Amino acid sequence: MSIAWSRFVDIVHRGERFLLTTHMRPDCDGLGSELGMAGVLEALDKHVAIVNGEEVPQHLAFIDPDRRIQVLHEGVGADALTAYDVVIVLDTSAWVQLGPMADVVRRSTARKVVLDHHIGHDDLDAELLQDSTCESTGRLVFEAAAALGVALTPGMATALFAAMATDTGWFRFSSVGGNAFRIAGHLLDAGAEPAALYSALYEQGTLARLLLRGRILAAAAAHLDGRLMVTRARREDFAVTGAQPGDTEDVINLLFSVAGSEVAVLFQEQVDGRVKASLRSRSDVDVHKVAEAFGGGGHTVAAGVLLDGPLAAAEARIIETVRRAMKQSEKGPKQGPPTT
Repeated sequence: MSIAWSRFVDIVHRGERFLLTTHMRPDCDGLGSELGMAGVLEALDKHVAIVNGEEVPQHLAFIDPDRRIQVLHEGVGADALTAYDVVIVLDTSAWVQLGPMADVVRRSTARKVVLDHHIGHDDLDAELLQDSTCESTGRLVFEAAAALGVALTPGMATALFAAMATDTGWFRFSSVGGNAFRIAGHLLDAGAEPAALYSALYEQGTLARLLLRGRILAAAAAHLDGRLMVTRARREDFAVTGAQPGDTEDVINLLFSVAGSEVAVLFQEQVDGRVKASLRSRSDVDVHKVAEAFGGGGHTVAAGVLLDGPLAAAEARIIETVRRAMKQSEKGPKQGPPTT
């Protein structure tokens, strides 16, 4: 499923003004891919703006030291985003994941490009550059830079290394092949500093985040003799600890520390009463199919979906579906799931 980059190269050379965006609840892959792509385009003397539907989570603010990433309706209005030749959507191809930026993309008369590594896609009326065998969108941006003949700066390399490292669990998940390590080596040579990135990601958290993780882990429950691990983050957990929604990132993978666990599910109660379900698999259970059944998506081993509440009802629906899928599965665990 490798991408033929010639069409993208042609689009870039023809365009002058580029608007970049990514999904709501942005993670390092989405943010790092945006920043890396912005650097690549600016190296070709293009005008670039990055505008998302939601602000950068506080614990990921380090990835954007120059505060390049803007937020729609917070300093930049939709009317100001009409004068672009090309709109590039990174790390998603789903309308619902774009939040308020979906309307901007729909109304835009610019050429549209989607750069993504997830399974499935909506009709965004875009040039779809998608490779679901790729472990991260950050790697696709690296390939795009190579196709365009752009040498990476330390800033670009740092953003793309963060994108790749987080979506591969620091290169430990089964999605990682030899090319991922080879590209990581190129990024190090270009100026990325893994030790500093790791510290910024995992050793600069808040007490609130630590306390939230404690409450999430305390709520963990085992199903099917421990093959299925489930936990939740309630609205009251955020209120009591003072944590932010983004503070749940990566906590789901801690459920796999239980011996024999094959599938993990984290339910996160939203402010509006809906429930976000994050699913991970290290067995042959395809959690993308589970999420897709409820309108979500992702990868075969990492997926998510937003459900109507209340929390207990959402949990029951997902858990029953996962249990049915697992009872049909007989194969053993894989090495580990990628993050989304």
